[in-house]
Amino acid sequence: MPAGETHMWTTLDLERDGKQHGFVRLPFSSDLSAYGTIPIPIACIRNGDGPTALLVAGSHGDEYEGQIALGKLARRIEPGEVRGRIVVLPALNYPAVAAGRRLSPLDEGNLNRLFPGKANGTPTQMIAHYVVSVLLPLSDLVIDLHSGGRSLAYYPCCLIRDGGIATETARLVELMQIFGAPVGSISDGAGGGASTTLSAAAQACGVPALTAELGGGGSFSPKGEAIATQGLCRVLRHVGILPNAQTEPPPPVRLMRVEGRDAFVYAPCRGIFEPCVEIGDSVHPGQCAGAIHPIDGPHRPPQAINFTRPGLVACRRFPALTNPGDCLFKLLSDVERT
Repeated sequence: MPAGETHMWTTLDLERDGKQHGFVRLPFSSDLSAYGTIPIPIACIRNGDGPTALLVAGSHGDEYEGQIALGKLARRIEPGEVRGRIVVLPALNYPAVAAGRRLSPLDEGNLNRLFPGKANGTPTQMIAHYVVSVLLPLSDLVIDLHSGGRSLAYYPCCLIRDGGIATETARLVELMQIFGAPVGSISDGAGGGASTTLSAAAQACGVPALTAELGGGGSFSPKGEAIATQGLCRVLRHVGILPNAQTEPPPPVRLMRVEGRDAFVYAPCRGIFEPCVEIGDSVHPGQCAGAIHPIDGPHRPPQAINFTRPGLVACRRFPALTNPGDCLFKLLSDVERT
């Protein structure tokens, strides 16, 4: 096999019209399965010529709204409704999904921090490489559905990366507004994923990408799933893949931006986190964000946490027990209209 060629394969013929359900096979040799594979669910709904949308959830296994929304869509949509192709992977990092974890139990890999991946890498790197080498070249649009997982509660947002040139950014903003989450967030990735996310990999391949954050806390938000379902249908209708989809008009979207690394508030010490604000709240510099209560004796006072900049609380730490460096909050700032 040539260097750099994927070792993964799918049981589907992605060029065939109709609806197919099957698997992408990830080779994984273990003590009890020498020639084993990990089956990653995939669906393809195709009807003639037209654009291709790649719809993804389950990059992190403990994020559930997107997994359910994509499962419903794959069952509901029939080929006659489609012009072009929809490729659906509701559990992209299947080992993490099966374990209910953010990271894969096979290699502790965080899929959305390992793009563009490696053909001969760890299992999670191989998944990322398959997406970049096989699926992105087929795609005209990517929508990647997330939530905060067990560690964060998220205000429903749709996120894009700066497009590099004004026309790319304008196109992404248009798609974000059609998706219709309450907040549309523009980021350069400086707070975490940088160039290692699926959206960054799609941008490098020239494919427009939307990312959604829909809930969190390791639970399921019906509101988040409804935002995803409506947003998906609106965008697919807009690009011509579901030309006759019945959708509600998008609600107003508050256009906001992640203003660098200081948009994030981190825990300075270990203890029990007591937040003083909720996701969706607007805050100002000097406002109390919360406190961290020491666990090694009541004689030690809690350490107060204050915001240093204004913004909207986009996400908040969910578990109470906190260690130094844990993200407590992310703030968004309004984009000034010109």
